[in-house]
Amino acid sequence: MEPVGKLGDGATRVDLIAATTRAPAADKAILFTGERGSGLMLDAVTISIPPDGKREIGQVQWPKKLPPNLQKDFATVAVEPIETKQEGVKWLAGHVPKSRRVLVFIHGFNNLYEDAVYRFAQIVHDSKADVVPVVFTWPSRGSVFDYAYDKESTNYSRDALEDLLTQIARNPAVGEVTVMAHSMGTWLAVESLRQMAIRNGRIDPKISNVILAAPDLDVDVFAQQYRSFGTKPPHFTLFVSRDDRALTLSKRISGNVERLGRIDPAAEPYRSELEKAGITVLDLTKLKSGDKLNHGKFAESPEVVRLIGDRLIAGQAVTESSIGLGESLGAVAIGATSTVGQAASSVISAPIAIFDPRTRRNYGQQLLLLGDSAGNTVEAVGDSLGTTAK
Repeated sequence: MEPVGKLGDGATRVDLIAATTRAPAADKAILFTGERGSGLMLDAVTISIPPDGKREIGQVQWPKKLPPNLQKDFATVAVEPIETKQEGVKWLAGHVPKSRRVLVFIHGFNNLYEDAVYRFAQIVHDSKADVVPVVFTWPSRGSVFDYAYDKESTNYSRDALEDLLTQIARNPAVGEVTVMAHSMGTWLAVESLRQMAIRNGRIDPKISNVILAAPDLDVDVFAQQYRSFGTKPPHFTLFVSRDDRALTLSKRISGNVERLGRIDPAAEPYRSELEKAGITVLDLTKLKSGDKLNHGKFAESPEVVRLIGDRLIAGQAVTESSIGLGESLGAVAIGATSTVGQAASSVISAPIAIFDPRTRRNYGQQLLLLGDSAGNTVEAVGDSLGTTAK
């Protein structure tokens, strides 16, 4: 993470805020350790991403030696501490695009500081999302043997994430906030939103979308958490995969209760109750991935990131021009499991709806035309998920 001070020729610049509850490292090349810090720290970070012709979409290309090769490797260009709330407000206002959207990413288990920052920079670049990127990186030791420590570190970081989301939502320059979390980070995200709802009687309405990718969440607990969000929760989108080996292990060490990221959205009771809750589920089980654990498909699949990026760049609504996308991705989603073709291609475009309210409305209308309704109530989710066999 030691800054190189310049962009490579033809490289892309990604400016983001990195917020962390990690302890600072003595080594400036590392910046932050996996231990717990005394409070929330923010930095403005600039990342250099190699030219598209020299890297594969969905992949972070790590330097094999230092200094990094800017034509082939991801590199840190600059790191500037944000020491006051006023500095944070100023940075955010200066980087908000015309969409006025902010994307907050929370990484998962077994991630070092640089893992989280570079992965998020890759997602932002490859999706070409028109957002201000903010990564929240909590104290993970980056070891598969520290699962329990990492889980407690998410609990340690709940207040800080809640405060960060609150401050972003209160910024008058911001119009909409999307929260995207992966793996164990989904626990931190959902718990922080739950705290916000309990503290304020609701989740801030600017937080309109929540994306949970490979969520390492007990299905029973998630049902209870979701109830606390009230009558007008954000729109939730889940990325699930039944061949996720990391979540299979998590299930085994967590009382053999199913993890939310492994559910079959075509099976009852999940399908009916998630539809009633208005939760979009994108099943990536059939999607091939270079990840041996099948735990990072949402970010590593070139098809998924290209789909998001192409649609966002063009500002397209979900229309019949999407036909065939579902088949090409080999994925299904809520409301499409009984039909191949038009229905599948419509729901596969659900990730686009994450960012664009106009697209979201058109997406809902198309599902209704296909005979599938997402619904708007959440009352029965807990009853159904709570009866899942253990």
